[in-house]
Amino acid sequence: MNDAITLTSVCKSFGETKAVADMDLQIPKGALCGFLGPNGAGKSTTIRMIMSIIHADKGKVDVLGTNALAAKDRIGYLPEERGVYRKMKVGAFIKYIANLKGLRGSSLNKSIDDWLDRIDLPNVKKKRCEELSKGMQQKVQFLSAIIHDPELIILDEPFSGLDPLNTQVIGGIIEELHASGKTILFSTHVLHQAEEVCDRIVMIDKGCIVIDDEIVSIRKKFDPRIVQVEPVDETTDFSKFSGIRKQNAMDKDGNIDLFLEDNTEPITVIQEIASAIPVRSIQILKPTLTEIFINQVECNQGNEAAEETRELLTHG
Repeated sequence: MNDAITLTSVCKSFGETKAVADMDLQIPKGALCGFLGPNGAGKSTTIRMIMSIIHADKGKVDVLGTNALAAKDRIGYLPEERGVYRKMKVGAFIKYIANLKGLRGSSLNKSIDDWLDRIDLPNVKKKRCEELSKGMQQKVQFLSAIIHDPELIILDEPFSGLDPLNTQVIGGIIEELHASGKTILFSTHVLHQAEEVCDRIVMIDKGCIVIDDEIVSIRKKFDPRIVQVEPVDETTDFSKFSGIRKQNAMDKDGNIDLFLEDNTEPITVIQEIASAIPVRSIQILKPTLTEIFINQVECNQGNEAAEETRELLTHG
Protein backbone atom coordinates (compact mmCIF):
# COMPACT_ATOMS: atom_id res chain seq x y z
CA MET A 1 0.00 0.00 0.00
CA ASN A 2 1.39 3.41 -1.01
CA ASP A 3 -0.97 5.47 1.15
CA ALA A 4 -0.39 6.06 4.86
CA ILE A 5 -3.99 7.24 5.37
CA THR A 6 -7.08 6.44 3.32
CA LEU A 7 -10.60 7.69 3.98
CA THR A 8 -13.42 6.33 1.83
CA SER A 9 -16.88 7.97 1.84
CA VAL A 10 -16.44 9.01 5.47
CA CYS A 11 -19.30 10.90 7.17
CA LYS A 12 -19.69 12.22 10.71
CA SER A 13 -22.54 14.21 12.22
CA PHE A 14 -23.19 15.62 15.67
CA GLY A 15 -26.93 15.96 16.02
CA GLU A 16 -28.14 18.07 13.11
CA THR A 17 -24.63 19.31 12.31
CA LYS A 18 -22.79 17.46 9.55
CA ALA A 19 -19.12 17.83 10.49
CA VAL A 20 -17.69 15.67 7.69
CA ALA A 21 -19.57 14.83 4.49
CA ASP A 22 -18.66 11.88 2.23
CA MET A 23 -14.93 12.53 2.47
CA ASP A 24 -12.52 10.62 0.24
CA LEU A 25 -8.90 11.30 1.18
CA GLN A 26 -5.57 9.66 0.45
CA ILE A 27 -2.32 10.76 2.13
CA PRO A 28 0.64 9.06 0.38
CA LYS A 29 3.48 7.64 2.44
CA GLY A 30 6.25 10.18 2.78
CA ALA A 31 3.99 13.19 2.16
CA LEU A 32 4.09 16.42 4.13
CA CYS A 33 0.45 17.40 3.92
CA GLY A 34 -1.27 20.47 5.29
CA PHE A 35 -4.88 19.90 6.30
CA LEU A 36 -6.29 23.40 6.03
CA GLY A 37 -9.48 25.28 6.66
CA PRO A 38 -11.14 27.74 9.02
CA ASN A 39 -12.07 26.81 12.56
CA GLY A 40 -15.16 24.61 12.42
CA ALA A 41 -14.39 23.25 8.95
CA GLY A 42 -14.13 19.65 10.19
CA LYS A 43 -10.34 19.29 10.48
CA SER A 44 -10.18 18.08 14.07
CA THR A 45 -13.19 15.81 13.63
CA THR A 46 -11.46 14.15 10.67
CA ILE A 47 -8.22 13.75 12.59
CA ARG A 48 -10.03 12.22 15.55
CA MET A 49 -11.61 9.68 13.21
CA ILE A 50 -8.20 8.93 11.71
CA MET A 51 -6.90 8.38 15.26
CA SER A 52 -9.90 6.16 16.19
CA ILE A 53 -10.82 8.56 19.01
CA ILE A 54 -14.27 8.82 17.48
CA HIS A 55 -15.79 6.61 14.80
CA ALA A 56 -17.32 7.55 11.47
CA ASP A 57 -21.06 7.25 11.04
CA LYS A 58 -20.37 5.86 7.59
CA GLY A 59 -17.36 4.97 5.48
CA LYS A 60 -13.96 3.42 6.04
CA VAL A 61 -10.77 4.74 7.65
CA ASP A 62 -7.45 2.99 6.99
CA VAL A 63 -4.24 4.01 8.76
CA LEU A 64 -0.91 2.31 7.93
CA GLY A 65 -2.79 -0.66 6.49
CA THR A 66 -4.91 -1.15 9.61
CA ASN A 67 -6.27 1.36 12.12
CA ALA A 68 -4.70 3.83 14.52
CA LEU A 69 -5.25 1.66 17.59
CA ALA A 70 -3.46 -1.30 16.05
CA ALA A 71 -0.67 0.94 14.72
CA LYS A 72 -0.41 3.24 17.77
CA ASP A 73 3.31 2.70 18.36
CA ARG A 74 4.02 3.74 14.76
CA ILE A 75 2.08 7.00 15.07
CA GLY A 76 2.92 10.29 16.75
CA TYR A 77 -0.10 12.44 17.60
CA LEU A 78 -0.36 15.98 18.88
CA PRO A 79 -4.03 16.68 19.68
CA GLU A 80 -5.69 20.06 19.45
CA GLU A 81 -6.52 19.88 23.16
CA ARG A 82 -3.31 20.51 25.05
CA GLY A 83 -2.54 18.10 27.89
CA VAL A 84 0.70 17.71 29.78
CA TYR A 85 0.67 16.20 33.26
CA ARG A 86 1.12 19.45 35.12
CA LYS A 87 2.65 18.07 38.33
CA MET A 88 5.17 15.83 36.53
CA LYS A 89 8.66 17.03 35.76
CA VAL A 90 9.28 17.62 32.08
CA GLY A 91 11.87 14.86 31.65
CA ALA A 92 9.72 12.35 33.51
CA PHE A 93 6.67 13.28 31.44
CA ILE A 94 8.45 12.81 28.11
CA LYS A 95 10.00 9.53 29.33
CA TYR A 96 6.58 8.28 30.45
CA ILE A 97 5.05 9.01 27.04
CA ALA A 98 8.02 7.34 25.33
CA ASN A 99 7.58 4.25 27.52
CA LEU A 100 3.90 4.07 26.55
CA LYS A 101 5.05 3.94 22.92
CA GLY A 102 7.44 1.08 23.66
CA LEU A 103 10.63 3.15 23.80
CA ARG A 104 13.00 2.17 26.62
CA GLY A 105 16.70 1.71 27.22
CA SER A 106 19.72 3.63 28.40
CA SER A 107 19.78 5.89 25.34
CA LEU A 108 16.34 7.38 26.07
CA ASN A 109 17.60 9.94 28.60
CA LYS A 110 20.23 11.20 26.18
CA SER A 111 17.64 11.37 23.41
CA ILE A 112 15.37 13.47 25.64
CA ASP A 113 18.27 15.81 26.47
CA ASP A 114 19.20 16.16 22.80
CA TRP A 115 15.63 16.91 21.77
CA LEU A 116 15.11 19.46 24.56
CA ASP A 117 18.21 21.25 23.28
CA ARG A 118 16.84 21.03 19.74
CA ILE A 119 13.58 22.76 20.69
CA ASP A 120 15.42 25.42 22.70
CA LEU A 121 14.40 24.10 26.12
CA PRO A 122 17.78 22.96 27.50
CA ASN A 123 17.18 23.72 31.19
CA VAL A 124 13.64 22.56 31.86
CA LYS A 125 14.07 18.81 32.31
CA LYS A 126 13.71 18.97 36.11
CA LYS A 127 10.99 21.63 36.14
CA ARG A 128 7.37 20.71 36.64
CA CYS A 129 5.26 21.08 33.52
CA GLU A 130 3.03 23.61 35.29
CA GLU A 131 6.04 25.91 35.74
CA LEU A 132 6.38 26.33 31.97
CA SER A 133 4.68 28.94 29.82
CA LYS A 134 1.88 27.87 27.49
CA GLY A 135 4.24 28.01 24.50
CA MET A 136 6.89 25.95 26.30
CA GLN A 137 4.28 23.35 27.26
CA GLN A 138 3.25 23.22 23.61
CA LYS A 139 6.83 22.42 22.57
CA VAL A 140 7.11 19.73 25.26
CA GLN A 141 3.91 18.11 24.02
CA PHE A 142 5.18 18.29 20.44
CA LEU A 143 8.35 16.53 21.56
CA SER A 144 6.33 13.83 23.31
CA ALA A 145 4.56 13.18 19.97
CA ILE A 146 7.80 12.52 18.08
CA ILE A 147 10.19 11.14 20.73
CA HIS A 148 9.54 7.50 19.71
CA ASP A 149 10.52 8.12 16.06
CA PRO A 150 7.08 7.36 14.54
CA GLU A 151 6.66 6.77 10.83
CA LEU A 152 3.35 8.70 10.72
CA ILE A 153 3.04 12.04 12.53
CA ILE A 154 -0.34 13.76 12.93
CA LEU A 155 -0.33 17.27 14.36
CA ASP A 156 -3.52 19.19 15.12
CA GLU A 157 -2.78 22.95 15.18
CA PRO A 158 0.90 22.42 16.13
CA PHE A 159 1.75 26.15 16.03
CA SER A 160 -1.05 27.24 18.35
CA GLY A 161 0.31 29.37 21.19
CA LEU A 162 3.80 29.71 19.70
CA ASP A 163 5.50 33.01 18.98
CA PRO A 164 7.07 33.52 15.51
CA LEU A 165 10.53 32.35 16.62
CA ASN A 166 9.25 29.10 18.13
CA THR A 167 6.93 28.59 15.17
CA GLN A 168 10.07 28.68 13.02
CA VAL A 169 11.81 26.17 15.30
CA ILE A 170 8.94 23.67 15.17
CA GLY A 171 8.44 24.26 11.44
CA GLY A 172 12.10 23.47 10.85
CA ILE A 173 11.83 20.21 12.77
CA ILE A 174 8.73 19.24 10.80
CA GLU A 175 10.69 19.78 7.58
CA GLU A 176 13.62 17.71 8.89
CA LEU A 177 11.32 14.84 9.88
CA HIS A 178 9.75 14.91 6.44
CA ALA A 179 13.17 14.88 4.79
CA SER A 180 14.00 11.74 6.80
CA GLY A 181 11.03 9.93 5.24
CA LYS A 182 8.25 10.50 7.77
CA THR A 183 4.65 10.96 6.66
CA ILE A 184 3.28 14.13 8.24
CA LEU A 185 -0.27 15.42 8.33
CA PHE A 186 -0.90 18.63 10.20
CA SER A 187 -3.94 20.83 10.46
CA THR A 188 -4.02 24.58 10.76
CA HIS A 189 -6.36 27.49 10.08
CA VAL A 190 -3.32 29.75 9.51
CA LEU A 191 -2.77 28.92 5.86
CA HIS A 192 0.51 30.75 5.30
CA GLN A 193 2.22 28.46 7.84
CA ALA A 194 1.40 25.43 5.71
CA GLU A 195 2.28 27.29 2.53
CA GLU A 196 5.87 27.58 3.74
CA VAL A 197 6.54 23.89 4.45
CA CYS A 198 4.02 21.57 2.76
CA ASP A 199 4.35 19.68 -0.51
CA ARG A 200 0.67 18.72 -0.51
CA ILE A 201 -2.42 20.66 0.53
CA VAL A 202 -5.91 19.49 1.45
CA MET A 203 -8.35 22.35 2.01
CA ILE A 204 -11.74 21.68 3.57
CA ASP A 205 -14.75 23.86 4.28
CA LYS A 206 -17.94 22.80 6.05
CA GLY A 207 -16.79 19.19 6.11
CA CYS A 208 -16.08 18.94 2.38
CA ILE A 209 -12.78 18.92 0.51
CA VAL A 210 -12.40 22.07 -1.57
CA ILE A 211 -8.88 21.48 -2.92
CA ASP A 212 -6.61 18.41 -2.72
CA ASP A 213 -3.39 18.58 -4.71
CA GLU A 214 0.35 19.03 -4.71
CA ILE A 215 1.17 22.63 -3.90
CA VAL A 216 3.12 22.99 -7.16
CA SER A 217 0.06 21.85 -9.12
CA ILE A 218 -2.16 24.24 -7.17
CA ARG A 219 0.11 27.10 -8.16
CA LYS A 220 -0.05 26.07 -11.82
CA LYS A 221 -3.80 25.57 -11.77
CA PHE A 222 -4.60 28.88 -10.10
CA ASP A 223 -2.74 31.26 -12.36
CA PRO A 224 -2.14 34.73 -10.98
CA ARG A 225 -5.43 36.61 -11.34
CA ILE A 226 -4.47 39.54 -9.12
CA VAL A 227 -2.69 42.75 -10.07
CA GLN A 228 -1.43 44.85 -7.17
CA VAL A 229 -1.09 48.57 -7.78
CA GLU A 230 0.07 51.48 -5.63
CA PRO A 231 -1.57 54.53 -7.23
CA VAL A 232 -0.41 58.11 -6.75
CA ASP A 233 -4.05 59.18 -6.39
CA GLU A 234 -5.58 57.17 -3.54
CA THR A 235 -9.11 57.83 -4.82
CA THR A 236 -8.55 56.12 -8.18
CA ASP A 237 -11.48 53.94 -9.28
CA PHE A 238 -10.16 51.03 -11.33
CA SER A 239 -13.58 49.79 -12.44
CA LYS A 240 -13.19 51.90 -15.61
CA PHE A 241 -10.43 49.58 -16.80
CA SER A 242 -11.48 46.49 -18.72
CA GLY A 243 -11.08 43.00 -17.30
CA ILE A 244 -11.20 43.92 -13.60
CA ARG A 245 -13.75 41.90 -11.62
CA LYS A 246 -13.38 43.72 -8.30
CA GLN A 247 -10.89 45.70 -6.25
CA ASN A 248 -10.03 45.48 -2.58
CA ALA A 249 -9.80 48.52 -0.33
CA MET A 250 -6.37 50.09 -0.07
CA ASP A 251 -4.14 48.37 2.48
CA LYS A 252 -1.93 50.09 5.08
CA ASP A 253 0.96 50.24 2.60
CA GLY A 254 -1.12 52.06 -0.02
CA ASN A 255 -1.62 49.01 -2.27
CA ILE A 256 -4.86 47.99 -3.97
CA ASP A 257 -5.45 44.42 -5.17
CA LEU A 258 -7.32 44.14 -8.47
CA PHE A 259 -9.02 40.80 -9.18
CA LEU A 260 -9.21 40.01 -12.87
CA GLU A 261 -11.81 38.32 -15.03
CA ASP A 262 -10.92 34.77 -16.09
CA ASN A 263 -10.22 35.67 -19.71
CA THR A 264 -8.09 38.74 -18.94
CA GLU A 265 -4.31 38.76 -19.37
CA PRO A 266 -2.64 40.40 -16.33
CA ILE A 267 0.08 41.99 -18.47
CA THR A 268 -2.60 43.70 -20.60
CA VAL A 269 -4.19 45.24 -17.53
CA ILE A 270 -0.80 46.38 -16.24
CA GLN A 271 0.04 48.06 -19.53
CA GLU A 272 -3.37 49.75 -19.76
CA ILE A 273 -3.22 51.12 -16.21
CA ALA A 274 0.42 52.23 -16.40
CA SER A 275 -0.21 54.14 -19.64
CA ALA A 276 -3.35 55.85 -18.32
CA ILE A 277 -2.58 56.98 -14.75
CA PRO A 278 0.50 57.66 -12.59
CA VAL A 279 1.38 54.75 -10.28
CA ARG A 280 4.17 54.20 -7.79
CA SER A 281 4.27 50.47 -8.49
CA ILE A 282 2.26 47.78 -10.27
CA GLN A 283 2.83 44.03 -10.40
CA ILE A 284 1.25 40.63 -10.83
CA LEU A 285 0.57 39.32 -7.34
CA LYS A 286 1.03 35.62 -6.68
CA PRO A 287 -2.14 34.52 -4.86
CA THR A 288 -1.77 33.16 -1.36
CA LEU A 289 -3.37 29.90 -0.29
CA THR A 290 -5.85 32.00 1.64
CA GLU A 291 -6.99 33.82 -1.50
CA ILE A 292 -7.07 30.58 -3.51
CA PHE A 293 -9.18 28.95 -0.82
CA ILE A 294 -11.61 31.87 -0.53
CA ASN A 295 -11.99 32.14 -4.31
CA GLN A 296 -12.68 28.41 -4.54
CA VAL A 297 -15.33 28.64 -1.82
CA GLU A 298 -16.85 31.58 -3.70
CA CYS A 299 -17.02 29.53 -6.90
CA ASN A 300 -18.58 26.55 -5.13
CA GLN A 301 -20.86 28.23 -2.58
CA GLY A 302 -21.22 31.91 -3.51
CA ASN A 303 -20.13 35.29 -2.17
CA GLU A 304 -21.77 35.00 1.24
CA ALA A 305 -20.00 31.73 2.03
CA ALA A 306 -16.70 33.17 0.79
CA GLU A 307 -17.00 36.20 3.05
CA GLU A 308 -17.87 33.97 6.01
CA THR A 309 -14.78 31.85 5.28
CA ARG A 310 -12.61 34.97 4.99
CA GLU A 311 -13.85 36.16 8.38
CA LEU A 312 -13.12 32.79 9.99
CA LEU A 313 -9.63 32.61 8.50
CA THR A 314 -8.86 36.17 9.54
CA HIS A 315 -10.32 36.21 13.03
CA GLY A 316 -11.00 32.53 13.84
